[in-house]
Amino acid sequence: MSLAEKFSPNNGPKRILALDGGGIRGAITIGYLEKIQHLLRLRYDRKDMMLCDYYDLIGGTSTGSIIAGALAIGMDARDIKHKYLKLGESIFGKKRGLIGRLSAKFEIDALQKELKKIFGDLTIGDDRLKTGICIVTKRADTGSTWPIINHPSGKYFADNGSILLREAIRASTAAPTYFEPEYMTISPDGQEGAFVDGGVSMHNNPSLQLFLAATLKGFPFKWETGEDKLMITSIGTGFWDFRKDENVFKSHKLWDWAGDIISMLMNDAGSMNQLMLQYLSNSPTAKKIDSEVGNLDGDLINGKAAMTYLRYDAHLVNDHLRKIGIENVEAHSLHEMSDAKNCAILTRVGEQSARTEVLDEHFPKAFDIY
Repeated sequence: MSLAEKFSPNNGPKRILALDGGGIRGAITIGYLEKIQHLLRLRYDRKDMMLCDYYDLIGGTSTGSIIAGALAIGMDARDIKHKYLKLGESIFGKKRGLIGRLSAKFEIDALQKELKKIFGDLTIGDDRLKTGICIVTKRADTGSTWPIINHPSGKYFADNGSILLREAIRASTAAPTYFEPEYMTISPDGQEGAFVDGGVSMHNNPSLQLFLAATLKGFPFKWETGEDKLMITSIGTGFWDFRKDENVFKSHKLWDWAGDIISMLMNDAGSMNQLMLQYLSNSPTAKKIDSEVGNLDGDLINGKAAMTYLRYDAHLVNDHLRKIGIENVEAHSLHEMSDAKNCAILTRVGEQSARTEVLDEHFPKAFDIY
């Protein structure tokens, strides 16, 4: 199917794949993707089927944008796993020296080199992309969130279609303190913008952003909403309960609050995104939001589902790890998003979690491609 057919609002129900940010924990995402790819190959009896054949739009934030880009160019989820293991070691395996770390913890050279190997000189508007793509990044000099899409009718496609795919992905992964910002030329007259990680926004989980991009009149897709018309599959990079001893804060200094506030804001953004997406859908994978609203069972905005919504994410707590057969690993050791030595075990966490969480019946027949 051509991109024009995939994008056409008149060409049947639409399927969106949204991939969270989370640094090295993106390895968890790949375990879920392998399971989904396996189920789809069984359903359609196609051993060579790729996720780009099924999904009409694939988007990601930060590490999710790397994986989204790889899927959009037609890569097999299993091949992405092998490349990701090498990528994680290359990018996060070596920190900068003390002087260098005053600006960023890691060198951008390794990341740029690996992205060029994978994506070459493909641009956002390249017709060799096999499906729709949305790279979520944050423009630091204006404070605006940028969903960079490859729809040729997009309002800013004339300016952004020539952006190299690897540069857009690098921008989406430019987490402050971890990497330097990415400076991209964003218009024919040479105007530049400074971009940082898309996780520095409401959309580290890009699902809601993708829903808006797919349905709002200001964007070019204009896809119809409805439980049997639009499906979003959202995959996270691991979550855990935010809880600290209240006495810790009695001795907090100004610098201690910096990290805590960022975590609080990101947790709130993630929870609000999840709440709204469940409020807009009858989700078979609905999660408990908090002790007050629960999993929103019986809550449905306007009484009608705007989509089918699937959310998969691994609970990075000891009980879950033991439940899926991973012993002798303390869950808190997997929370850091830049610890390269965790890449292999995180991949296994995703694979083991997906075995029981991802079910064929989650994918309605209404969204079959044939």
